[in-house]
Amino acid sequence: MQQIISTENKPIKLWLKDIDSGAMEQAKNIANLPFVHSHIAIMPDAHQGYGMPIGGVMATDGVVVPNAVGVDIGCGMCAQRTSLSSLENRQLKGIMDLIRKNVPVGFKHHKKPQDSRLMPKPEKQGVRVADLPIVSSEYHNALTQLGTLGGGNHFIEIQKGSDGFIWIMIHSGSRNLGYRVANFYNKLAIARAESFG
Repeated sequence: MQQIISTENKPIKLWLKDIDSGAMEQAKNIANLPFVHSHIAIMPDAHQGYGMPIGGVMATDGVVVPNAVGVDIGCGMCAQRTSLSSLENRQLKGIMDLIRKNVPVGFKHHKKPQDSRLMPKPEKQGVRVADLPIVSSEYHNALTQLGTLGGGNHFIEIQKGSDGFIWIMIHSGSRNLGYRVANFYNKLAIARAESFG
């Protein structure tokens, strides 16, 4: 942890040296909400989000805040060790060329739907896809975004680990499905809050 910032309510614990002013303002606003449990945590890759910094974490007492999850609801991190201990430049270039050719980035997606067997199965947790209106309506579009990277702070890296092996690390985006799920539940939360006056 780099520093702790006091607020009128709960502290902000920062795991980074520099934070953009928009993300810091959001963190202070969130830290002063009455239902924040202990503190706000701001991770090293934090940046301004939609009401809450992306890369911000908070525990709440008695409430659910959709914007605390945000549009990055389905972002993923994965690191996989390979059996390789070195790569020559030509091998690295070949791997990077294959990645660039096969993994759409930014707003791009696959032209054809990908294998649906690779999609999560909500039914295994007792949830019917039909009961998830946004997931149900966006399922086909999500299949074209499966195996894509996204934009912003998402990346594919080839690294050499301290264990001497080559690793592949990926931070993938939740893509349009995450954006639509977040917006749906944010609107629902606003409507519920307004119904209470």
